[in-house]
Amino acid sequence: MSEGFDLQRFLVDVFDPVAGERVAVVVDRPVPGVPDRDAWRERRAMAAAWRDGLVRLGERIGFETMPLVSFPATGRSGADFPAEGEASERTIRMAEVLDGTSLLLALTEFSMTAALSDVCKRRPGADVFRAASMPGVQKWMEGTSLAADYREVARRCRLLKDAFLDADRMEVLFSTGHRCLFDLRYRTCEADDGYLHRDKNDDVAVINLPSGETFEVPYEGEVAGDPSRTQGELPVHEAGETVVFRVEANRIVEVVGVGALADRYRSFFAVDPVRGNVAEVAFGCNDDATVTGNVLEDEKAGFHWAYGRSDHLGGKVGLAQFRSPANVVHQDIVYAKGSPIVVAGAELVRPSGRRTAVIRDGSYVLW
Repeated sequence: MSEGFDLQRFLVDVFDPVAGERVAVVVDRPVPGVPDRDAWRERRAMAAAWRDGLVRLGERIGFETMPLVSFPATGRSGADFPAEGEASERTIRMAEVLDGTSLLLALTEFSMTAALSDVCKRRPGADVFRAASMPGVQKWMEGTSLAADYREVARRCRLLKDAFLDADRMEVLFSTGHRCLFDLRYRTCEADDGYLHRDKNDDVAVINLPSGETFEVPYEGEVAGDPSRTQGELPVHEAGETVVFRVEANRIVEVVGVGALADRYRSFFAVDPVRGNVAEVAFGCNDDATVTGNVLEDEKAGFHWAYGRSDHLGGKVGLAQFRSPANVVHQDIVYAKGSPIVVAGAELVRPSGRRTAVIRDGSYVLW
């Protein structure tokens, strides 16, 4: 464990496992066409250490921890689990793991959040099944966002959720001068506050770790005769290039820019227009999160939005809406302090026109 990080205390604070539970830690492993890398190897070692920590905790409390489970990497975030994995050098059906445990931790290269949400819908209630999705987690996070004061994280999540609840739109100004309006009608926001006890009152008992964000899926226009009002321009900076996604009715309809990045995104969205669905808008509120290029932690540091699949977060776009399972994606774009582009201002607006400023002059003003 990283110096100062108490894994046993963390596991109790976040999950509070009880006697009689069955717990699993799962990892994905490299496959042909999806090569290994140092950070991935380190994550698998971290998963083994966390699994050992759960074994020791279980010996004290009285719950069972399965052997470490690995499965072939899906190669993309948002995909479903494969049919089979491995545990103790034997083949195991992943259904046995997913349907036979009450608590599961997924320390993976590719996000399995959507697939875990599907399990929760099939096995509703945090006292039945709950899961922590940790795609891209790194050991150094034990000294940053995983070591946060989660009572303060939860307080900020509640403040953000209260501000979201009565709003029907969000208006965002980026440091580039571009603006976007996100339609929040017909939706309910959720808070990922680092609390995953058995009494958690959520329809889908899945959290990200590290935690610390309040999010909502913009209205996607599924009500007949009532199109989504999400529209505007979303600037995106990668590898020294900036492009702008033009959004109408909650869909990316044009990639504006010249260069390799613009060409890549045009081709990407042309393969399946559903990839251009605006799938999430959120505020990260974990003060110990640092922007390094790792999305799992970056998104907990500030404003972000995502494109692609949304049903695992409360939206209407799932696997069936894509042309092929191979096209499924959920990708976050982050604008926290330290990112190439940041949010200059963000306001939540009620139907009456009353405004609540969340970010002003690049900084949070809600707390």
